[in-house]
Amino acid sequence: MTVLTKPQHRLRRRRRVRAKIRGSGERPRLSVFRSNRGISAQLIDDDAGRTLAAVNWTEGDLNGLAPMEQAKKAGELLAQRASGAKVEACVFDRGGYRYHGRVKALAEGAREGGLRF
Repeated sequence: MTVLTKPQHRLRRRRRVRAKIRGSGERPRLSVFRSNRGISAQLIDDDAGRTLAAVNWTEGDLNGLAPMEQAKKAGELLAQRASGAKVEACVFDRGGYRYHGRVKALAEGAREGGLRF
């Protein structure tokens, strides 16, 4: 019997999700990474293998905020950058995390910013 750690369980869930989700140029994948210190997200075109827009919690606007505010602002900022890259719709990839808390706040912030998924 193998004993998996929490990160190993998350990676297993992440692979299961990624088997079903694929981003394209018209509808890229919104990939989320959450750590204990902050949150980051990217819009990825899997066909071309490149990142169209990204946001990180270490940026000046987001650095000093509370975790939930930080996630919501990150989603809004990502949506703003996505509109600059001419992206209106995306596919949400929660990255193996449960859809609640900061991951949900980031998604709601992105929706309020104008992204559709």
